Amino acid sequence: MNFVDLHTHSTASDGTLTPEELVNLAVSKDLKAIALTDHDTIDGIFRGKKAAADSGLELIPGMELSCVYQGTEIHILGFFADETCQELKDGLASFRKARDNRNQNMMDRFLEDGFDITWEDLRHGVPDTVVTRAHFARVLTEKGYASSPSQAFEKYLQYGGRYCARPKRVTAEQVMELMTACHVWPCLAHPMQYHMGYQQIRELAVYLKGLGLRGMEVYHSSHNQGQSGKLQVITKELGLLPSGGSDFHGTNKPDVEIGRGRGGLRVSYALLKDIKEDYYG
Repeated sequence: MNFVDLHTHSTASDGTLTPEELVNLAVSKDLKAIALTDHDTIDGIFRGKKAAADSGLELIPGMELSCVYQGTEIHILGFFADETCQELKDGLASFRKARDNRNQNMMDRFLEDGFDITWEDLRHGVPDTVVTRAHFARVLTEKGYASSPSQAFEKYLQYGGRYCARPKRVTAEQVMELMTACHVWPCLAHPMQYHMGYQQIRELAVYLKGLGLRGMEVYHSSHNQGQSGKLQVITKELGLLPSGGSDFHGTNKPDVEIGRGRGGLRVSYALLKDIKEDYYG
């Protein structure tokens, strides 16, 4: 059976492998396809597609956009993004301003309290990377302010805390409008991470479907078998398609392996085939 991973990150956002290294790793793991879904950017897609061109690996150009639904931050994956689409690039640039403003606020507060952190530390040799909380967690760990990235999140990077005020966020409506206008296939990412009950997840999916949602990430590193089974039922009831991926970030999530998650995740190419048939008609 052929396997895929439809949720991966590179150094274009908060992964630790370049797009080329990500492709090479996927090939070494005998994956048939991966989706490159960096946070709020499509900057890594050209390099990823070029690296995959002669590798035998199918690379699905994508993204993962953060937004707010009824006060809760949710993430929406987008597949089949056109990295040459100016409307998409402009929309993402607009969304990124909210993240950049949050990051500057965080940096200011850390510096006020005497932390030895620079933008060069955060970007780690990748000037155009989209800086996320994971970048701060890595640097805080490297500088000895935390024993691990997970402790850095708990101690310094919780939303609403001293160093991480909740930013003015993009809305779910704005994200769905951009994706549908730019012919991107929208998929609700890792629904179990939003601390919602199944009925709330269903209501969220119903609402987003009304805005153009086409799929749900049923299989994910943070989902157990029982949860995936219940999400599969919701997906089928609503006429959505299931997707799945590891949410691979390299050493920023050292317990998550590409294509395997935390050990038991295996996503069949059949899911991607169904998604492609839905997208291309």
